[in-house]
Amino acid sequence: MRLIRYFLLIGVCVFYSAITFAQKIQWNKAGTAFYQEEGSQIYSIPVPGMEPAPFISADLLTPAGSKTPLPVKSFQLSDNEKLVLLFTNTKRVWRYETKGDYWLLDRTSRKLRQLGKGLPEASLMFAKLSPDNKQVAYVSGHNIYTEDLATGNISQLTKDGNRRLINGTFDWAYEEEFGCRDGFRWGPDSKSIAYWQIDARQIRDFLMINNTDSIYSYTIPVEYPKAGESPSPCKVGVVNLATRKTVWMQVPGDARQHYIPRMEWVPGKQELIIQQLNRKQNSSKVMLLQPGTGTAKTILTETDNAWIDVKSYWDDGDITGWDWLQGNKSFVWVSEKDGWRHLYRIAADGAQETLLTPGDYDVISISSIDEANGRIYFLASPENATQQYLYWVPIAGGKATRLTPANQPGTHAYDIAPGGKYAVHGYQNHQLQPDREVVSLQNHESQNSKTDFAGKAAAAIKEGSHLRFFQVTTEDGVTLDGWMSLPARFDSTKKYPVVFYVYGEPASCTVKDTYGNGINPLYGGSMPDDGYIYISLDNRGTPAPKGRTWRKSIYRKVGTLNARDQAMAATEILKWKYVDKDRVAVWGWSGGGSMTLNLLGQYPEIYKTGIAVAAVANQLTYDNIYQERYMGLPQENRADFIQGSPITYVKNLRGKLLYIHGTGDDNVHYQNAEMLINELVKHNKLFQLMSYPNRSHGIYEGEGTSEHLSATYTEFLRRNCAPGAR
Repeated sequence: MRLIRYFLLIGVCVFYSAITFAQKIQWNKAGTAFYQEEGSQIYSIPVPGMEPAPFISADLLTPAGSKTPLPVKSFQLSDNEKLVLLFTNTKRVWRYETKGDYWLLDRTSRKLRQLGKGLPEASLMFAKLSPDNKQVAYVSGHNIYTEDLATGNISQLTKDGNRRLINGTFDWAYEEEFGCRDGFRWGPDSKSIAYWQIDARQIRDFLMINNTDSIYSYTIPVEYPKAGESPSPCKVGVVNLATRKTVWMQVPGDARQHYIPRMEWVPGKQELIIQQLNRKQNSSKVMLLQPGTGTAKTILTETDNAWIDVKSYWDDGDITGWDWLQGNKSFVWVSEKDGWRHLYRIAADGAQETLLTPGDYDVISISSIDEANGRIYFLASPENATQQYLYWVPIAGGKATRLTPANQPGTHAYDIAPGGKYAVHGYQNHQLQPDREVVSLQNHESQNSKTDFAGKAAAAIKEGSHLRFFQVTTEDGVTLDGWMSLPARFDSTKKYPVVFYVYGEPASCTVKDTYGNGINPLYGGSMPDDGYIYISLDNRGTPAPKGRTWRKSIYRKVGTLNARDQAMAATEILKWKYVDKDRVAVWGWSGGGSMTLNLLGQYPEIYKTGIAVAAVANQLTYDNIYQERYMGLPQENRADFIQGSPITYVKNLRGKLLYIHGTGDDNVHYQNAEMLINELVKHNKLFQLMSYPNRSHGIYEGEGTSEHLSATYTEFLRRNCAPGAR
């Protein structure tokens, strides 16, 4: 349930740890320039120099017979940069715009043509050039196709695909919880394609109902495996382009009791490597597969008493790729088995492993592996879990060296060029808006003449801020990081209302030294000017770089341990003389909505007002990959699911509650709202409800929606938790 990510898409929770300002940069192969789309053209920006030069002009992006260049969503270059795949006319599939039209531009002949002629408009997904640049493969209608670039002939490689039998892409749960979207890989010889097939035919549809877009209502089915339901069976196959025959890999185990979140070709070999997780996700196996025979060999096994995170959790959400070393004789792997998230070098046959990043700290994510210069770059923050900096270790392993300058406190991200000479460096903190520069990596010297991050940081520190970072230790001996936005014209001799913003599940942190902390995007006005204290805290179980024990202590305790940490921290905060104990509000969205409900129900003596948005009211309603990862199987420990569910505690509600949910939410289904309402009615608990017809989890679709949501939120908060000092 990586639920908080959707708020980023709609501008909520801009303080989340993901460095959205450091979007993936497309470098040239030499690492001497990067590309940027602007004004219907694509520019090449050389480093150093930074003077943009046209790379693909608007006239080259204009189809024959049209006066308008293509609006390019993204593009891919062949290795020789002569061929360009252009993605346009995009449409959203679940969370992301992954479906659309693809065009091919030949920069030598200056010819531009559309791919997939004869297939439905805007139906192509994940188009990729073959290694020999002679073909393009893509998915349309849950089937895989190839197109010959010389002749334009289209070959359909799979023919059994449909909404329930998915070739080359993934179902809702795989995409949502593993970050899996692109589901096929070209073979290194350009003669075969390896792909996933997800069989969702045995997964029950959850039926969302649309009551407003026609006189008669209709249902919208989503194949959605709830907690306790077996996963969609998953297979990996290799299809031969000449025969169009698929050889299915003989991955051991019951396909309905495991997942395959990662699959790649071993470079230079006709061999596949996969990661298999058991259903509980506490056992991981790395296997080598032989495409000719389908045979599988396990080379690496790891277990955990809680769960094992897959690559998308420690590599900025990117599930693709495998990090090979030593001429493909070994690869880099991430593990928490010594109590910290560290990098290991694993021999290709699994016979030997070497710890590369020893020490009592977490690797947050890998930025680059520069084998030619003998360095692995990664993000970490050993001293302050709310911040993020660039470090490197030798390829052979050893002590980590920090590259980010000490005079730039905050959160940093890097997109490192091939060759490791330059990087696009993104920087922000709670005072500085996100900004980027190009640096020479070895000395971190800016290549942007007007960029002075150190000077900006020093000026911001001197100016000060209404936002304060702090720590609070609970009666359980747990120390939580937090931030606090104080009212304007703060007077410590008076008492102020406090509003807690919460999330608190394993999918995200809220307390990061990033820009936007202290800003409540749903509040119609200025909370500091109106006299609110605004606070957020990260409890145990959030993915802060504080070690495995911190993150995984929440196992089978979602809804209880995290709620207790928040409540016990609030208890300490309410001892501050300027906090009004009678005006305490809490709010959150998605997992934070669940937390809000749990706090109102489990600790009604603390929280007087709550606003919960799109909450999981009953953990048994959420998808199996997320909920079983953190809670186990309902068949084995159902009591934990019940104990962590907000509907269990509705009978204790004393405070004022506003509940908000979109009826078209395909993530946290509106049934959660109705289950919650039933319990509230049963126990005669008065509350306020705002449902938004057909709105999704982000509640942003439709004219006036965002403004109405903000107005509803603001009016309720002001009425039930009055602003201002007393």
